[in-house]
Amino acid sequence: MTTKITLIIDNPTDPAAFEQAYEGIVAAARTLPKLQRLESAKVWPKEDGTPTPAHRTLDLYFESYDDASAAVTTPAAGEVFGQLGATQTTFTGLFSDVEAQ
Repeated sequence: MTTKITLIIDNPTDPAAFEQAYEGIVAAARTLPKLQRLESAKVWPKEDGTPTPAHRTLDLYFESYDDASAAVTTPAAGEVFGQLGATQTTFTGLFSDVEAQ
């Protein structure tokens, strides 16, 4: 079953600097072994313009849980998480089974 890793990235203190660094984060994520698909999204602010609890999401799709689990132990994942950590922006990571409807 397809497994998706979702990174929910909180609001950075310096959005412009984060966006500049984010290009490298996505490029590094594209090198994860056995990655099938990547989706990057910027979260819309609330209707009144105030920020939501998240700034971005990054979805990484793999054929299986085993492939996803193995990918996060690689040097490529170390690069992704190292670059993300360097932005000083917190995030939450979730593994989930993708259920086709």
